[in-house]
Amino acid sequence: MFEQFEPGRIQTSEAEIAYLRGGTGPPVLLLHGYPQTHVMWHRVAPVLAERFTVVCTDLRGHGDSSKPDGGYRQAAYAKAVMALDQIEVMEALGFDRFHLVGHDRGARVAHRLALDHPDRVSRLALLDIVPISAVMETLTRESAMSVYHWFFLVQPYDLPERLVGADPSFYLRWHLRSWSGDEHLSFVTDEAMEAYERAFSDPRAIHTTMEDIRALMAIDYEAELADRGKRTFSCPLLVLWGARGKSGDIAAAWREWATDVRGHGLGCGHFLAEERPEETAALLMEFLAE
Repeated sequence: MFEQFEPGRIQTSEAEIAYLRGGTGPPVLLLHGYPQTHVMWHRVAPVLAERFTVVCTDLRGHGDSSKPDGGYRQAAYAKAVMALDQIEVMEALGFDRFHLVGHDRGARVAHRLALDHPDRVSRLALLDIVPISAVMETLTRESAMSVYHWFFLVQPYDLPERLVGADPSFYLRWHLRSWSGDEHLSFVTDEAMEAYERAFSDPRAIHTTMEDIRALMAIDYEAELADRGKRTFSCPLLVLWGARGKSGDIAAAWREWATDVRGHGLGCGHFLAEERPEETAALLMEFLAE
């Protein structure tokens, strides 16, 4: 995977971020989702690198990046703080302004980055995610079951850590099956699964990825509510989602956050970049190259 990419680590103000860089051209930052790492982009990043300089990072608390303590109310994992890591990484690589693509957890960070630092983002793409408020305000019995992990993983330390930590590989694979609908996980290569299991089996990562979600349901939700109806993205927004997934048509949910929104549903579940890599890469290439 990532044969033409070079690895590196950058010390930001509060974390050390692991990254891969490849290609030439305008810069694109790719942010991964939960429970994955930068490896989720291994089929998409090489395609984009034919035309762009592609940077794939591990978010703080995830993968090979450092895992600082969450602190009071998990403030170290507020998406606004995690966004600053990514800005500092791109600055260190020589990029003050860049295209930004985020999936799932990475899309939460991308949302915050584009909102708080509009001068940094040329174009924004969010994959299979809706605003936190849209999830909370439309909860039904069915949707609550599908996002049960939000309410499980935010329970106080260390109940979820102990339960997930008892068999992290089982939980990782169960989550991937649940959100893809693929019982055999045929979309995940052996090499990618090995990388995910290695990263997710780290007890420290189990804790810090939960701190990330605890922040999502508290400090991040509050920040989103404070901005709702008052601030919007200044850049064009592309939203992609899995038509067989659990999020539905997400374009509508983002129209109150952006004036220039376009969207496409793909015939897959939640993990677009691995379930439908060719389509995902083609749609991103078309949007980012405009």
